[in-house]
Amino acid sequence: MTTFPTIATPTGAVADAAPAWNRQRHSRMPSHRYRSVYDRVEVPLTERDWPDARLTRAPLWVPVDLRDGNQALAEPMDPVRKRRFFELLVAMGYKEIEVGYPSASQTDFDFVRLIARTDIAPADITIVVFTPARRDLIERTVESVRGIRNEVVIHMYTATAPAWRNVVLGKDTGELRELVISGGRDVLEFTAALPNVRFEFSPEVFNLTEPDFVLDICDRMTTLWEATPQRPVILNLPATVEVATPNVYADQIEYMDKNLARRDSVILSVHPHNDRGTGVACAELAVLAGAQRVEGCVFGNGERTGNVDIATLALNLHAQGIDPMIDFSDIDEIRRTVEYCTRLPIHERHPYVGDLVHTAFSGTHQDAIKKGMAEHRDRAAATGVDGGELDWQVPYLPIDPADIGRSYDAVIRVNSQSGKGGIAYLLESEYGLELPRRLQIDFARHVQARTDDTGLEITAAELYELFEATYLNTEAPSVTLTQWRTTDAYTEVMLGIGGVAERTEYRDSGPVEALTAALARAGYPVEVLGSAQQWIGAGNDRAVITYLEYRKGARTGWACGRSDSVLTASLAAIIRAANAIVS
Repeated sequence: MTTFPTIATPTGAVADAAPAWNRQRHSRMPSHRYRSVYDRVEVPLTERDWPDARLTRAPLWVPVDLRDGNQALAEPMDPVRKRRFFELLVAMGYKEIEVGYPSASQTDFDFVRLIARTDIAPADITIVVFTPARRDLIERTVESVRGIRNEVVIHMYTATAPAWRNVVLGKDTGELRELVISGGRDVLEFTAALPNVRFEFSPEVFNLTEPDFVLDICDRMTTLWEATPQRPVILNLPATVEVATPNVYADQIEYMDKNLARRDSVILSVHPHNDRGTGVACAELAVLAGAQRVEGCVFGNGERTGNVDIATLALNLHAQGIDPMIDFSDIDEIRRTVEYCTRLPIHERHPYVGDLVHTAFSGTHQDAIKKGMAEHRDRAAATGVDGGELDWQVPYLPIDPADIGRSYDAVIRVNSQSGKGGIAYLLESEYGLELPRRLQIDFARHVQARTDDTGLEITAAELYELFEATYLNTEAPSVTLTQWRTTDAYTEVMLGIGGVAERTEYRDSGPVEALTAALARAGYPVEVLGSAQQWIGAGNDRAVITYLEYRKGARTGWACGRSDSVLTASLAAIIRAANAIVS
């Protein structure tokens, strides 16, 4: 009997010429079905300059969350979410943004028209729209950008790799070349009256296309589109499906960089995916090899295993002393916005942004971080240099958490987090409470304070009592919600403050928005950062609990509400937050 009957433990021969210390055996994985990348595409570069190059400046970042990232969502962004994401990208400092695939959906078309009708795009933002090399779709795409005052890039693509030519398109190299050139002519025809338009071409699956074939097509496109240094053409070379180690992609990019005609009239761009988990490495090596522009998603969202992660790339530069030219100084606000817009959670171990990336559970790591932080404070005091300006040398923390808006509480709490997992387990197993990760961290501080005071073990029942006292119950509340009702036209809220009832009415607002507005008007402002709901219990004891994260000024906290309806529980949590802020 085996513990894992579906797993075939390798029992083949030990590999030929394996050293005595390596006893790995041949497995039954059908690896023979796949060919090496060197058997699939020629990589002609023989003398490489990129291994000796160094990263010295940020490339032009082009987020494609609103197009490529949006296509990867089970629930594509609605207009409100799409606009919110666009506004975030502008606020972060991106100057070229791919905003959609206007010929693919009415939502994307309408969003591009919104940019044309409004001033949501500052004048220095370049708007990129995406289209296949098909006449009717090119015409629809160009129609979407008419009236946009910003600089516009029409991004045309066609798959060029042999498998795509043979299986998907059914065209030989000559027919595909003509398809691309014909699409390029159509782009010129439809944009003839638009002087603010530039052009981009992507040979999709570039990394599996014959180098000389893709070089020929790219040169033909820059000739057709009359690329000049004043009006350069973007040649975007995607690793659409990762198939090789990152050095191979770097070789392919350097080959293009050295052999493209009109190189001074070309912006060399890359678009790595992450099928092998090396998208970030591919992008970094591609920049060493001559790439000037990187397309990706803010946190790497995309089909399959995702697009390249711009946050990781940018903060990797930051950690090397290079200005990323994009602002990540409030990483949690960026994370909350991206999670809202995409309906996708950010993994707690995601580089830089994950909830646990500045948290150590190992005692040796905790000790090193504690000593490193103390040394940093002492050095700042001794030199008279502000700690936020002093060079960073703390072990296990590649950057100062404060650079991205994280407080030192997250680091200091490391020393009191060893029981966090046990706390969460007891509350879930005994009471069904599934606390969000950040609430677990917040509650663990209260538990640690209790255990430090008593020096005794804390039981599940005591944990639950402490949780209720901390997040659910309020003694002598300063403000209460005495009554509320809502209709299609308005919401009425009545607050009790010091024994006096204050009634307010809000039109075109839901109960949550009306309550937060009423509290702000009464002097109890609550900014809701996020919330989650969970049903607990069964039968007559069934209830919903709302976990709410809020902010007042620089202070953030958590409050909870419990009721038989989601809405009522949410309102109760907001009232609890208002009273917690007061106290």
